[in-house]
Amino acid sequence: MQKTDIKSQTLEELKNTVLELGEKPFRAKQLYEWMHVKLADDFDEMTNLSKDFRQKLKENCTLTALKKSGSSDFQDRWYKEVSVCTFRWKCGRKCAYALSSWNSVCISSQVGCKMGCRFCASTIGGWTRNLTAAEMLDQIYQIQKDSGERVSMIVVMGTGEPLDNYDSLLRFIRMLSDDKGLNISQRNITVSTCGIVPKMYELAEEKLQITLALSLHASSQEKREELMPIANKYSLDEVLDACRNYFEKTGRRITFEYSLVGGKNDSEEDAQRLAELIKGLNCHINLIPVNPIKERNFVRSEMKVILNFKNKLEKNGINVTIRREMGQDIDGACGQLRKSYIDNKEDS
Repeated sequence: MQKTDIKSQTLEELKNTVLELGEKPFRAKQLYEWMHVKLADDFDEMTNLSKDFRQKLKENCTLTALKKSGSSDFQDRWYKEVSVCTFRWKCGRKCAYALSSWNSVCISSQVGCKMGCRFCASTIGGWTRNLTAAEMLDQIYQIQKDSGERVSMIVVMGTGEPLDNYDSLLRFIRMLSDDKGLNISQRNITVSTCGIVPKMYELAEEKLQITLALSLHASSQEKREELMPIANKYSLDEVLDACRNYFEKTGRRITFEYSLVGGKNDSEEDAQRLAELIKGLNCHINLIPVNPIKERNFVRSEMKVILNFKNKLEKNGINVTIRREMGQDIDGACGQLRKSYIDNKEDS
């Protein structure tokens, strides 16, 4: 018999599960609070539930509680303001990461990735499976418990393409912002996508207040195709139209992620073309100096090139920032996640 994944259930769904186990409906609220407020990892921690009920839960349900990998279950490598947390999934050695800086956490939505972006290590090992809503939530829960600080900002920008795991993503967002759980404001949640256009339109209809971040990385269709295979399926014009629609439907400013690759997409002409491309769109551009991975020969742009690119955009009235570099020394920076850990395991 397949056990029920109760940490992925809404409170209403949990009430039905509790009734099926022969318990009173109010037990669902207690159980929900243990999982999503008190952040219990084990049924035996739930001391206001009877031993009989806890035994029923053990026999019929699973309680997702991620374990950090390593000999002591936890492998934290604290470096200044960055923590790389390596979680072991139930599929062998494949792992994903979450990053925390102060009260901000970057989480993964899949084990591996199908999208094949040329500069990203997360896709090199391929895709294994989608994460459940419970596994996405528990990345945050474990980091919050470990740090002792309340997490307040979430970016779904780790391993995987969130819109390729759409149903679990929506469930995750709604449960995370539920006032009976951690109650994190949707305005403090950012979801990044490489540009799955139909799902972007679908997301705009969900009446959420999250920020949508598009991995743009090029100012022309030709260059985007070179860097991102998804561009062969959805054109730059289609992706930008979907961004405009998202803003019109939600009122939420769009963020564009733009990785600067030396000699590929960092010229003044690229900057001018980019400014013209997004003119009139309520947006913000986040410039990301590309991080090195050993399987690719991409190099990051020189700082003077990055600053010139930024200045060119600003002169065109574009809001732009340069992403602060954190975690590169421990292979925890943007585009470096997961791959180095797998390599280390294979070497050991």
